[in-house]
Amino acid sequence: MNIDLETLSRDELQKLIKDAEKALKSVDARRKAEAKRAAEKAAKEFGFSLDEVMGATVKGSKGAPKFANPADASQTWTGRGRKPNWVVEALKSGKSLEDLAL
Repeated sequence: MNIDLETLSRDELQKLIKDAEKALKSVDARRKAEAKRAAEKAAKEFGFSLDEVMGATVKGSKGAPKFANPADASQTWTGRGRKPNWVVEALKSGKSLEDLAL
């Protein structure tokens, strides 16, 4: 992707920076979720949960995120408890939970 930065206005450059920062957060959130799933899988192969391996207590654990907002991947949901507004809106717009799955 080639963008000629010299031809962009100040507002366009600021929007580009904001969009790039948002994309970086989204990539980081996805990679962290993938890393956690891989670590959980590896611990399970040895007969442990990730919490047991890390020495954390299971009580009060929020759980791993299972769903992410397609518009902002930093917004995640474990599938437990009340649905966040972005999930409710996505379901109203015709999307399924599978569409939101990580």
